Amino acid sequence: MITPRVEVPFLQYLDEKGAPIAPLPDWTANPDILLHYYRQMVLARVVDQKAIALQRTGQMGTYPSCMGQEAVSTVFGHLLQHDDVLVPYYRDVPGQLQRGMEIEDIYLYWGGDERGSARPSQRKDFPNCVPIATQAGHAAGIATAMRIRNQHNAVLCSCGDGATSKGDFLEALNLAGVWQLPMVFIINNNQWAISVPRKLQCGAPTLAQKGIAAGLPCVQVDGNDVIALHEAIDQALQHARCGKGATVIEAITYRLSDHTTADDATRYRPSEELKQAWLKEPIKRLQTWLHQNDHWDEGKEQQLQEEASAKVQKAVENYLNTPHQPISELFDYHYAEIPPGLESQKEEALSRMTGQAAGQESSI
Repeated sequence: MITPRVEVPFLQYLDEKGAPIAPLPDWTANPDILLHYYRQMVLARVVDQKAIALQRTGQMGTYPSCMGQEAVSTVFGHLLQHDDVLVPYYRDVPGQLQRGMEIEDIYLYWGGDERGSARPSQRKDFPNCVPIATQAGHAAGIATAMRIRNQHNAVLCSCGDGATSKGDFLEALNLAGVWQLPMVFIINNNQWAISVPRKLQCGAPTLAQKGIAAGLPCVQVDGNDVIALHEAIDQALQHARCGKGATVIEAITYRLSDHTTADDATRYRPSEELKQAWLKEPIKRLQTWLHQNDHWDEGKEQQLQEEASAKVQKAVENYLNTPHQPISELFDYHYAEIPPGLESQKEEALSRMTGQAAGQESSI
């Protein structure tokens, strides 16, 4: 039996202990960008932990943690330009924060309030995509519009490893290759698609190589190494903006959390595997490098943790004190013109709400 060989380059600069394993790019000589990445990843983790706490106390809906995967979207969120478009999946909180989304808006969205997806600060970025891989086709459509308009921007579409098994993803790859679309596909390979491990998700040696059939350049990168991520994503975005087409990047990470707050990963994931994954996580890795190069110390760490906690607590207060959406908004945004059937349902809902309010007042 002939086994086809496909060579996909793998990019890494810092090992699991934060030590360089290759000459670092010139831009790392100035630590400002790496310090920025570190601060943003720490903030994202505090935001993430608070979201889980809010859900556990009944103050927010089901939430998908990004713990252990902060580096990927922190880096692409920073590298995307103002007029680029982010088409995220549901674990991209760090990137959304980088793109200007307010913390309270993240909590609003996962609390069931769609206003969290509709702030002007979000520019043309798309809201979270919860259905698996459907955002890939949307991203290809946006990139097609950019190409037709001769815009020198890029669309970045992120997804999980499980999404690469969906037709939506493969069709978007094909379009990107045939039409030379200005796109970057980032596969956040966190090793688990709910309870399905990577080894049962796909028989190919890499997920990145799925782009080869579409004629796209592909690369694997250590998704816990911000330097490697910066190099790969920056090059891919420039490639797209210059009209040279799309790139597929597979970022190797690990989901340190449950799939969502409705999941219990201990039922299917070996505890030793999780223990080993904690040794590779991105925040500690970058912190170690910063310490070793005299860019960070315990005093700065304490100050950062205090600032992040205060910022998140303020956002929680804003979220919890936000008045509920009027019932009419359940009906107002489905159609450009509300059809008669939906209009009558809206009127009935408003009538019932008015009646309930009147009943509550009379009982006081």
